[in-house]
Amino acid sequence: MSRTRTAMLAALALVAGASGTALAVDTGGMETAAVPCTVDYKVQNQWDTGFTTAVTVTNNGAAKSTWAVKWSYAGNQKITNGWNAKFSQSGAAVTAANESYNGTLAAGGSISFGFNASYSGSNALPTTFTLDGVTCNVDGGGGPTDPPDPTGPKVENPYAGAKVYVNPEWSANAAAEPGGSRISNQPTGVWLDRIAAINGAGGKMGLRAHLDEALTQKGSGELVVQLVIYNLPGRDCAALASNGELGPTEIDRYKTEYIDPIAAILADPKYAALRIVTTVEIDSLPNLVTNTGSRPTATPECDVMKANGNYVKGVGYALNKLGDASNVYNYVDAGHHGWIGWDDNFAPSAQLFKEAASAEGATVNDVHGFITNTANYSALKENNFTINDNVAGKSVRESKWVDWNRYVDELSFAQAFRTQLVSVGFNSGIGMLIDTSRNGWGGSARPAGPGPQTSVDAYVDGGRYDRRLNPGNWCNQSGAGLGERPQAAPASGIDAYVWMKPPGESDGSSKFIENPDGKGFDRMCDPTYEGNPRNNYNMSGALPDAPISGAWFSAQFQQLMQNAYPPLS
Repeated sequence: MSRTRTAMLAALALVAGASGTALAVDTGGMETAAVPCTVDYKVQNQWDTGFTTAVTVTNNGAAKSTWAVKWSYAGNQKITNGWNAKFSQSGAAVTAANESYNGTLAAGGSISFGFNASYSGSNALPTTFTLDGVTCNVDGGGGPTDPPDPTGPKVENPYAGAKVYVNPEWSANAAAEPGGSRISNQPTGVWLDRIAAINGAGGKMGLRAHLDEALTQKGSGELVVQLVIYNLPGRDCAALASNGELGPTEIDRYKTEYIDPIAAILADPKYAALRIVTTVEIDSLPNLVTNTGSRPTATPECDVMKANGNYVKGVGYALNKLGDASNVYNYVDAGHHGWIGWDDNFAPSAQLFKEAASAEGATVNDVHGFITNTANYSALKENNFTINDNVAGKSVRESKWVDWNRYVDELSFAQAFRTQLVSVGFNSGIGMLIDTSRNGWGGSARPAGPGPQTSVDAYVDGGRYDRRLNPGNWCNQSGAGLGERPQAAPASGIDAYVWMKPPGESDGSSKFIENPDGKGFDRMCDPTYEGNPRNNYNMSGALPDAPISGAWFSAQFQQLMQNAYPPLS
């Protein structure tokens, strides 16, 4: 449970409560416009000897190029490490000053930082804060409860009746491409794929900048902002192209330097009117089912992550902390039908997701739903054959393409997996998202009808929309096209079709490229690669000359538009 203080002295007078905490009394005669600054000090996690705190400072005065926030503790609290500020402490007195990259604090602007600290005995909240020597005061909130919810209870489907945020950076890239203006107004996900992305790195917008822009786009209606939470320790243990900055054991850094700062920003009352959808950690939990142990698809890296438990811990911690905000809707990544659609993956994956949703203080109530096909290419609906078809004396399941899978497309898989998730204990109201950004498979190669019935392989291969060489191929796939445009409530149990992966952003480089982000080279992104057990030793099907993951890939974007289905007008 979190503990909060918010600084608003000019509007509130403090009196001592019976319990010794500070209580706020509305003076009624003072205007909040006179408040020079507000400080939200939130203890996010506390244990016997320490605690984690997130602080958000809002400047209501003149713009600043540097800043320093000061407070004092009543006890023996001692800051041990922090982020997004330079900390110094003399006895009980603490100073948090700006880093070189976040000194600018506009009028009306906010800055967030956080820290870990030790203590013994009691951990009383500070009562007075100053910003550059000017006092910012504190309202009630001294007890172990969160402030009143300004947005009310969560809605059943956050996409219903809402616009969805258009990332101006992606939109500009799309609009700059010939023909790109046809889709540059589509909403896409904002990827927070490293710690530096929170404040903005490489000239790109940070999280607050996106949320501020979202408030502008929102107007008087409802608006959804889509965030991809993607920085687990030992990230994506089966694919080097999407490895991240945190090593397999760096779960503490994931918590304190990544999730805690994001959670602090999302909890800012300034953003309470936004509906914030999070896609929680793609490429993680299913690996612990499919790519470990004695399976031929196993990797040593995935065995390590299963043994140390940091995928489960990280996802649980993220769900717990992000779920504290009443306007945040967590959707856990659930792979895709070509990953966990087989009998020996389907039920165990659902059980593993339940374990993660019960770890690190999380509960199933922190999970609003699940998302499938994130950044993948699985066809939404295969209309030319079903899993129940038989051809030339053989079931479709016996074909080389289906390979005994129970599902042939993403929609049937997502709906069935939702039922499985409810059966293991998730709430019956959970919804599913399907990423349709790159699974259209249109263009001249799209079959007009079923394949010939000369053999089960001819029947399936001749009729399938998904033209990959194997469902396990995932990197910059040749022949792919834009899929269904983002839309709310398109099918039973589906909250929305979304473009969580921004079309035109690479999955990984075709050859090794030096980069500061820890992104490796995976042979699955090399068009000459002949495969591995995870794609049944097929060619990779990847496009040539691709940049590192997340970088703009013009040739792919042009292909996606050319092969869009439904076609672009």
